Amino acid sequence: MKVKDLFTLRQGNGLELMHIGTSVNSGINFVSRTAQNNGVVAQVDKVDNMKSFPAGCITVALGGSVLSSFVQLKPFYTAFHIMVLEPKREMTLQEKLYYCMCIKANAYRYSYGRQANKTLKDIELPDEIPEWVYAMPVECLKTKCERKEYTLKSIEKWSEFLLGDLFTFHKGKRLTKENMMEGQVNFLGAISENNGIRQLIGVEPIYKPNCITVNYNGSVGETFYQSNSFWASDDVNVLYAKDWTLNKYIAMFIATVIKANRYKFSYGRKWTLDKMKKSLIKLPITAQGSPDWDYMEKYIKSLPYSDRI
Repeated sequence: MKVKDLFTLRQGNGLELMHIGTSVNSGINFVSRTAQNNGVVAQVDKVDNMKSFPAGCITVALGGSVLSSFVQLKPFYTAFHIMVLEPKREMTLQEKLYYCMCIKANAYRYSYGRQANKTLKDIELPDEIPEWVYAMPVECLKTKCERKEYTLKSIEKWSEFLLGDLFTFHKGKRLTKENMMEGQVNFLGAISENNGIRQLIGVEPIYKPNCITVNYNGSVGETFYQSNSFWASDDVNVLYAKDWTLNKYIAMFIATVIKANRYKFSYGRKWTLDKMKKSLIKLPITAQGSPDWDYMEKYIKSLPYSDRI
């Protein structure tokens, strides 16, 4: 069975985000070719004379993060090179998610130079859905935290700080595949997903929790907060707070700032330990000019879903 047998394929809206007004928590979802956040990159104002796609459709990226596939639970617009799949029959959410997984499994066939524009419709899908699909519970993430009027301070008023002045740095340690027996300890690799955790291994952890990890190699600049003991590969730098108290909320704020600097580096220009120590990041400050840790914590706590961190 092919994609075209199960779904009606429609070209997306082909809109450019820069030409649409954005809204916060009150607009229409805008789906792009990203592999993150269910494909949603912003919420936008309603576009005159253009109908949004209804909730329940599947979006598939034809370029960019090729074949990233998501079920859209709210009405949406799309950017260029997005295909919208409308089921030809009634489908449960579990079924749609299963087909998203099957479509995405074909991503290895494509690249930046070989997009899925003409071939998506002919991708083969399983003729039957396994019984476990229907048994899988699917619950939307909920939050008790409503967005409060806690605005982000003007970045122009932030100050620069050396990462080396804020953190003590450690480099991860190489571990061969022969020593990677299955276990319960998080093993961090230079990946961009799953909080950096590549697998669970049966060794003693070498790093304590309550720290930030940054990939210097692989997915360079990907940054995560670690709340459990772990082993980090030698592609990962481990950062502990020097003379201040780190918690998960402050870590989420700082991790976002650190990650925003990853465009300066690449696989060919790695973010080595020495370079990272000398890197500058901008943070909100107190009246005395020191990092405003209290503000950072309160800002993160004010965001929806912060209670799920």
